[in-house]
Amino acid sequence: MKRKIITINQDLCNGCGQCVPNCPEGAIQIIDGKARLISDIFCDGLGACIGHCPVGAITIEEREAEEYNEKKVMANIVKQGANTIKAHLLHLKDHGEVKYLNEAIEYLKENNIPVPELEEKLPCGCPSSMAMNLKNENVNDEDSSNIKLKSELRQWPIQLQLLNPMAKYFDDADLLIAADCVPFTFADFHRRFLKGKILIILCPKLDRVIDQYIEKLTLILTNHNIKSITTIHMEVPCCGGVNYIIKEALERSGKNIIVKDYTISLNGEII
Repeated sequence: MKRKIITINQDLCNGCGQCVPNCPEGAIQIIDGKARLISDIFCDGLGACIGHCPVGAITIEEREAEEYNEKKVMANIVKQGANTIKAHLLHLKDHGEVKYLNEAIEYLKENNIPVPELEEKLPCGCPSSMAMNLKNENVNDEDSSNIKLKSELRQWPIQLQLLNPMAKYFDDADLLIAADCVPFTFADFHRRFLKGKILIILCPKLDRVIDQYIEKLTLILTNHNIKSITTIHMEVPCCGGVNYIIKEALERSGKNIIVKDYTISLNGEII
């Protein structure tokens, strides 16, 4: 059985990174200044990243892939150097692929290739899917049950995939475009960011409709007078796709709107 999978021409790739936030599986990373497919197992072959390569370095090839073979994959991985080997192992580790991780390490040992140390958290890993126990030392233990909080939500729906781009509430609106993990992480989301704004939420990693998101946001910007745009996303790498979507929509709409951008740490603080 053959299946489709992306291939990256290393001679053409300039390392711009525009493909990275558009790979929902997180299979592409920038290593040593080039885009690398670090794990075949997470590439669905749909090519969501292809349209975002400005130099045409990414194409889809069809090859035998009926049964995934970690050692055959490692034979290609090791050719790309120590950093790519480490990124591949971390990718398997972060996604809980213990069987394939053990096979990869066994391959390295059999071929007398050094096995890299796998830290718990590394920029080239996948912190968006890494299990962590977050302890907030600033938690208020006082009883706040008598405090009545007010919702600042002004419209429904809020998920970009469900929004009608022609809705009247977009007229003369101040937009707040947020990654959907943010409201659960930043405690003062309603008062600090949402008040007086129209909310749009999305997840650039799990939502498999990036091109549709760009098109829909372009329609919103084109058909309404948008007064301002505020973006807020998490510090994890996959959240960089939020800014990419907005950048593309602004360019296609021809609008010149200043964007205020905020990043939230995993501990719920503004970075």
